[in-house]
Amino acid sequence: MTNQEIAEVFRRLANLMELGEENPFKLRSYRTAADTIEDWPKPLAEIVAEGGQDGLRELPGVGEAISKKIVDLLITGTFNAYEKAKAKIPETILDLLKVDGLGFKTLQILHSQFQLTNIDDFAKFVAGGGLDSVPRLGEKTQARIRESLKTLGY
Repeated sequence: MTNQEIAEVFRRLANLMELGEENPFKLRSYRTAADTIEDWPKPLAEIVAEGGQDGLRELPGVGEAISKKIVDLLITGTFNAYEKAKAKIPETILDLLKVDGLGFKTLQILHSQFQLTNIDDFAKFVAGGGLDSVPRLGEKTQARIRESLKTLGY
């Protein structure tokens, strides 16, 4: 698993946690770790092979909890906190962040009020006029969302 792939898992975890309105300090620590991991010149797999979990703690923003998650990720392809977050909120909802005009607050509304969990269902929702029923979406934002969906091929 590359450093970029590991960083992406931590970003996705932070995004899912943000949608679940979880502890903002944890979110920030996962995002900080993701930034460090992505830019780190040496593959984390090599660091673990040479120095184990302790070797990872030398990276800025990577403490004991995150280093354990990285080791689990390298060994099993996942870790407990990530699986719990995906069980709570379907990971496919994160694809909606590709749509221009949608942010975390709107995704929270789309998930909680309309049970939307993926971009295909969202495109059908938009095509059926559903955007009019979403609070806080003005005409310009709705137009941006429709245009973005067209650009994305929906």
